[in-house]
Amino acid sequence: MRRGIAASALVASFALAATACGGSDSGSDKSDGPVTITWWDTSNATNEAPTYKALVADFEKANPKIKVKYVDVPFDQAQNKFDTAAGSKGAPDVLRSEVGWTPAFAKKGYFLPLDGTEALADKDKFQANLVQQAQYEGKTYGVPIVTDTLALVYNKALFQKAGITEAPKTWDELKSDAAKIKDKTKVDGYWGSTQAYYAQSFLYGEGVDTVDASAKKITVNSDAAKKAYGTWLSLFSGKGLHKADTTADAYAHIQDAFVNGKVAAIIQGPWEITNFYKGSAFTDKSNLGIATVPAGSSGKAGAPTGGHNLSVYAGSDKAHQEAALKFVNFMTSAKSQETIALKNSTLPTRDDAYSAQVKADPGIAGYQGVLAAAQPRPALPEYSSLWGPLDTELPKIAGGKEPLDKGLSNVELAIAKLVPDFSK
Repeated sequence: MRRGIAASALVASFALAATACGGSDSGSDKSDGPVTITWWDTSNATNEAPTYKALVADFEKANPKIKVKYVDVPFDQAQNKFDTAAGSKGAPDVLRSEVGWTPAFAKKGYFLPLDGTEALADKDKFQANLVQQAQYEGKTYGVPIVTDTLALVYNKALFQKAGITEAPKTWDELKSDAAKIKDKTKVDGYWGSTQAYYAQSFLYGEGVDTVDASAKKITVNSDAAKKAYGTWLSLFSGKGLHKADTTADAYAHIQDAFVNGKVAAIIQGPWEITNFYKGSAFTDKSNLGIATVPAGSSGKAGAPTGGHNLSVYAGSDKAHQEAALKFVNFMTSAKSQETIALKNSTLPTRDDAYSAQVKADPGIAGYQGVLAAAQPRPALPEYSSLWGPLDTELPKIAGGKEPLDKGLSNVELAIAKLVPDFSK
């Protein structure tokens, strides 16, 4: 869900691009020597990268004619860096790509279609909705390596003290539970986010999205969307509902409060599993409750599908593409995904990677249980950028600086500039 396009990354990207692709003119890429491919990994350099580096070593040991140049690229810079590098024919052979980047890069011709290749040989082993989010205009441009979605995470002990035996299934039930928790424990029951990504579930609960891609229509200011955002707004005021935090450090404030037992429930993704366990409230991992996000008036619950795919650069030569396809197959195998899950507490994308050992982690098992409600993003190149205007307006709305109607009207106008061929 996190994405960053920093203008300052442009200059740095040229330097990185110069050494990115193991081209045929490289001394190590002669026909009688190993092929060297470059992989840009966008995982967390401290918590996740060591696992990927170890898997690279395993791959090289099993494939002595292929060398992998591992480059750790900060996630918030990677999209822009790759866009620049690919445009100058200097991109890495393999990119760990956030799912929202697929349509735009595929449309530009930067990603290689993977259908029928070694990389996607196990296509039937992957969860269908995750393969779907790696597709654009009928072709598959990435192999899912980790996935995520949002869930209602909650403190079981605080819920039990308030006499609540199960997680709320609707937003109204969440409001009621929050009030009970406040009465019984003096702790707030729920703390919501003002970020657009976290508000997405409210839209899905009303059967709507920011746009209707198939109808080419902007729907962020429709009656259904207004109802969704009205519900979202209502969860910032009332007994047991924490007021909106519109500061730059809001994400950290919410997370810290939850892991230390100062709020009973939040909406969060599995990328925080390891950090949950570091908090005082979850030294006993079994105290962490994970449930599907509450449903809206449609009766259905939905959360955005996140995660990452491994994609192959279409501009690499044949030898590098063949090596890259073999590498992607290895890194997304059941064995590799099991290793990644055990080491990094991330969610595998194929069912056969959910071994008994993996599911012994209550965080992973809990998030696996809510994946059914994960909703793939439409294959619209501009889709991820649509959250930008919302990230500008929603904090103003939640902070009482702007009425909901005016804020959504502003968002509608901004989105119209991003997708000028869409009607309102």
